[in-house]
This record gives sequence, C-alpha cells and structure tokens, in this order.
Amino acid sequence: MATFTEPKVTLELALEHGLTEDEFESIQKWLGRMPTFTELGVYSVMWSEHCSYKNSIEVLKTLPRDGGALLVGAGEENAGLVDIGDGLACAFKIESHNHPSAVEPYQGAATGVGGIHRDIFTMGARPIAALNSLRFGSLDNPRVRFLLDGVVRGIADYGNAFGVPTVGGEVYFDESYEGNPLVNAMSVGIVKVGETASAVAPGPGNPVIIVGSATGRDGIHGATFASEEISEESESKRPSVQVGDPFTEKLLLEASLEALKTGAVLGMQDMGAAGISCSSSEMSAKSETGMKINLDLVPQREPNMTAYELLLSESQERMLVVAEKGREQEVLDVYEKWDLHAVVIGEVTDTGHVEYWQHGELKANIPSHSLVLGGGAPVYERETQEPAYLAEKHSFDGSSIPEETNFNEAVKKLITSPNIASKRWVFEQYDHMVRTNTITGPGASDSGVVRIKGTNKALVVKTDCNGRYVYLNPRKGGRIAVAEAARNVVCSGAKPMAITNCLNFGNPYKPELYWVFKEAVGGMGDACRVFDTPVTGGNVSFYNENPKGAVFPTPTIGMLGLIDDVDKMYMTPAFKNEGDLVFYVGAERKGIGGSEYLSWNHGLTEGDAPDLDLEFEKKLHEAILSAISGNYVNAVHDVSDGGLVTTLAEMGIFSHLGANLEIGKLGSVVRDILFSEAQSGVVVTCHDTKRDALIECFKAFKIPVYQIGQVMGANLVIDDIINLPVQELRTLYEGAIPAKMNSH
Repeated sequence: MATFTEPKVTLELALEHGLTEDEFESIQKWLGRMPTFTELGVYSVMWSEHCSYKNSIEVLKTLPRDGGALLVGAGEENAGLVDIGDGLACAFKIESHNHPSAVEPYQGAATGVGGIHRDIFTMGARPIAALNSLRFGSLDNPRVRFLLDGVVRGIADYGNAFGVPTVGGEVYFDESYEGNPLVNAMSVGIVKVGETASAVAPGPGNPVIIVGSATGRDGIHGATFASEEISEESESKRPSVQVGDPFTEKLLLEASLEALKTGAVLGMQDMGAAGISCSSSEMSAKSETGMKINLDLVPQREPNMTAYELLLSESQERMLVVAEKGREQEVLDVYEKWDLHAVVIGEVTDTGHVEYWQHGELKANIPSHSLVLGGGAPVYERETQEPAYLAEKHSFDGSSIPEETNFNEAVKKLITSPNIASKRWVFEQYDHMVRTNTITGPGASDSGVVRIKGTNKALVVKTDCNGRYVYLNPRKGGRIAVAEAARNVVCSGAKPMAITNCLNFGNPYKPELYWVFKEAVGGMGDACRVFDTPVTGGNVSFYNENPKGAVFPTPTIGMLGLIDDVDKMYMTPAFKNEGDLVFYVGAERKGIGGSEYLSWNHGLTEGDAPDLDLEFEKKLHEAILSAISGNYVNAVHDVSDGGLVTTLAEMGIFSHLGANLEIGKLGSVVRDILFSEAQSGVVVTCHDTKRDALIECFKAFKIPVYQIGQVMGANLVIDDIINLPVQELRTLYEGAIPAKMNSH
C-alpha cells in the first residue's frame, strides 16, 4: 500500500487553500494547536464562501424568512417547505453550478441537477418538477455555443434519465456572461405533512451510514473552486467538477424514501459541496452532538485515497444517514435491495467533535460547531461603494435614439433576439411530460403548471430575473425580479406563496460589487414583504467573474404558486377565439431604459431600470386572479422583455391568430408604448359578452383598463404602423436560436 506523508501545515499552505491569515489564526484558536493537513482541508471547504456564506449571511438575514404557509424556512433544512393543504407540503429549492459548468459544461450542469434533486428527497419529498435558469455570452461566440450545447445536454440527459419533468426555465444571453455562464437548477417536490426528514444526528451511539455511490477523487475542493473567480487556470481544475450518474440517483431516491418509511432513520443529509466533511459536521452541529467516522469503511472506487481526499471528495449520488441503534439492519437491507452501497462508517457521539480516523490513526478532530454557519464559521460584512457607472447610465436620454421609420422591421428584428425568441431548441431536449402531471410545460405559458395527483390543485412554478435591470439599478432590479416571477404565476391563475433564490454576483471583496449585492437583496426583501412571499432558502454564488469583469448581477427568483382549483383558475397566454376583445390593463407604458429593444436593436445597455410601484403591482395580481376566478378572461399574458408588442406577438404566435389593435390611448410616444418594459402591465382577452364585467372587475381594484382591439385575421395589425403576418413572426421567433446553433 502506498504511503502518504502529510505536508507541514503553514500559513502559506493555508493561503493556498483559500483561507486568510486571520482565518488560519482562528482555526488554531478553535483547536488549541496547529491543524493537521486533513483538518486544514476540512476547514478550507467548510469556511469557503460556497459552504459558509461568510460574506453574505448578514445581508441574507434581512430577507423575510417566515410567514404565509411556510413550514420550514431559510437555512433550517436542505430545502424550504410550504403547506399546500390536503395534508401535503411542497419542498423546493434552487442552487447554482456555475463554475463547474464553465469548465465542463455537460457534467457541471448534470451534477447541478442531481444535487438539487437530492436536496429535495433528503427532505422525504418526491421531486415532481424541475426548472432551470441559464445565462450565456453572445451566441456569435463558438465557445458560448459549445457551453450552451453541453449545459443543455447535461440537464436533459440527467433529468430525463432520473425521471422528473423539466417544466419551465429561462435562457438569457449577454456578453457580460462571456466565459462565466450561470447554471441555476431548481427542484420541486411533494411530501405529506409530518413525514419529512431532517438533517440531524441525534442520540449518541446511533450508527452513521454512508449510502449511494462509492467515493472517488472527483470534485475534491469543488466548494473552494466555486468560491474563486474564473481564470485561465480554471481549465486545470476539471478534477473539481463532479461526475454524475442519474440511474444511481433514481435508485437512491426510491431507496431513501423507502428507508424513511421504516421509521428507523433519524437523520439524513445529501453529500453535496464538501462531501463527508459537510454532512457529518452540519448534522452533528445541528444536534449538538458529534461523530466518530472510520474512513477505512467508506466504499472507495479508487485505491489508496487519503483521509483528506475522502473527506473533501464531492462524488455524486451519496448521502449520510443516522439510524436508530439496533435498527440499522432495516436501513441497510432497503439500500441493498436497491443494489446500493450502505455501510455503517461510524456512530454519533456526545463529544461535540467530528473525529475522522484512518488506518487506526486520528486524522482530524474538530469541534463540529466551529465548522458551520452560525457557529465558528467567519462572518463578514464587506465594504460598500456605489458604482460610479450608475450616474452615467441614468443620465441616458431615450429621446436621443432616432424615432423608428419602419416599425415592421424593428419588430421583426426584436423578435429574433435570443432573449425573446423561442427556446424550443433548448426545451425540446428536456422531457417535460414524464410522470404525467404536467399541465403546461416550457414555451406554452408564463409558468410551468404541474398537477398534484389526488387533488384538484396544481403547483405553478417560475424562474425569473432580468440581470440588466439589476445592473442598471440594483434595488429596482431586485424588486422587479420578485414582481415579474409573481406576476407570471398569477397570469397562470396561481396565488404566489413563497420564493427560493439563487444570488449570482461578482467578487464580494470589491466594494462596488458588494454594494450592488446588498441593494439587490434589499429590493428582493421589499417585494417579498409586500407580496407575502417569504424566502425559503437557496444559495449565494459569488465570484462570477472572468478577467474581463463581473457578470450582470443576477438574483434568480424561483417562485412557487398554488392553484386551488385547476378547472376554474388555470390560464394560458395564447389568443383563444376569433372575435375576442383585447385589453391592456396596468401601468402606463413609458421609458425604454434597460429594454431588450434598446439592447438588441440599438446595441445599448443604458438608462434606469423600469419604475415599480409594489402596492400597485400587488393590486394588479389580485385583480387578475379575480378576473380569472370570475371567468371573465380567455387569455392572460404579462408584459415584460420586449415590451407590449412582444406580448401581443407571442399571444398570436402561440395561437396562430392575428389581432387588429389601436394603441394611441396608452401613451404619447409610440415607441415607448410598443417597446417599453414598464412594469405592472398585462394583456387580457375576453368574449364580448364579458366585456363589461371584465372592466368593472379591474376598476374595482383601481387598475386602469383599456380596450385596444380584437382577435381577428392572420396578421398582427397595430394602428397604421405595424402589419405583419403571424406566420412570418412565428418563423422568425422559432428559427432565431437554431440558426445561431447550426450556422457554424
């Protein structure tokens, strides 16, 4: 057997592990001595930004984390939990796998999907839906096309094989994401109230079991890798990217849910970032206990792995389980039946320490409390400074852009923007109908809609964020991210209930970037409090930068909504009937700052983010739900990217129906009416017999309502300035991304 001599621990070695000098000194104080090499490794991953949230937790605490139907809030378990009635709860969460996907897009994205599903079923919930939120650079760049192709295939291959439908998501492109794509994965699951599992390690003497795949050298220091900027050296860190196996994960799901039903499982936690180190220390700290782990017993798929490697490995499809003493065989038998490793590797202790042994030698002995968030993990609040670029951006005068002379051509160009055009090339690679619960999948609605079998209810889920808005005005951008996600689930007929979030930002040690982070989170909190959508958790992904600079700040929102009666409330955006009346309801259409029109048609990222009156937005949500409940509307579609003209074009494209419209009453500047991304606007249609009832419904909520035309013909006709065949728009809309992907 090969021998391994641990290197001498020095400050230089600690710095190489991503720790600071102060943190290295703090470790020595916690231990009362110099750490061993293995201990240094454990602290380095547990105190990394990815695991400890050391630069973000103080800001995150400002978010509303209770209220509504929340059963489990942020940071309490592997995922948030919301009561949805009928004795059922929904577990849901979103997380990032950005850095791994930048260097190994297929496995980076695949293991992101696997990891987020494990967070759900370690709660005892069965995943029933998946979503994703993706950001890339320009599709003109061959590297970006390679990344997009790999990420989409990774998501598809893992999710399809695992057997959970991908029902929604978003894909955005901007040069700011060049070299540092964002890959955020969301999972939604269902569990009976009172049957959830917890990530705890109670009862000294209870056995600790590792279950799932064997442990290899993949993913070592993955958490550390995710806590540094992308650089030219990042390509050499491919070993930090895990390798996934969806078929093993499917077995792990079924076996774990069956094991929980035995009643012999006392605690369960996914092995994601930091592997055994994280699950053992967090479970121990939560229960104020300890663990004694014999690493010789851990199933290994590579020979001669050191304690350091075993503890830091992020090999996928593994979990740590604490069983009731004397009943461990019941748990082992379940996993054996599913042909999975299940091995007792240690026991719970009352020492308050995690002890890791190998070859009869104590390799690490660490107070579990010292490793975790809320315990010994460092907490920082970084220096802030308002970015200088904001004043310059906000001074932009939209009237400096020449008025359009050919609105037909402007609309045709806009509809080919990859941020607006159909993402069919992406979502058709995903199975969105597996398990047969999907009512509406990607591309056909403002949100994904999934039936809850055995009830007449449906979950409505949406991921949303416009990073350009957050870049131009972090506070407004954070508010809009929540508001747009809420508006989307409302337009599908659901009441917004709670959010999860994935906060993708740059280097927190840069004062301007940290100011943006704080402001954006503050804006999210503002909106969540008004909409009564508490934050159930998620993750923070800092260091999303490459040598050219930081990505657009992107606080991705995963919104959960509930339809109590899907037969009564379910709504889609497509025009329904020739002759239906078309209405615009909501706020004034004004301002083109931060719009897709300005960016795609004119190459400018300028101006301020759109204004948003949160109280008005909440009333709009209530009015829309009232109109749907009253059966006054046939179609509902919110106005967002691309403005009103894009909303109307999509309603026609989805239905193959045209419309004859007059927009003069909506404002004084035609370009603004068409292309402004002003918030709190929705287009609805109704049968002419419901006209008066619909108008009275919105007036009752003090929401302006304008009749602007009628569904008719095969063209989109707007005043005397736009006349375009819907089929031509459809061809442009559906063909833009495939043309880019197939042109080189």
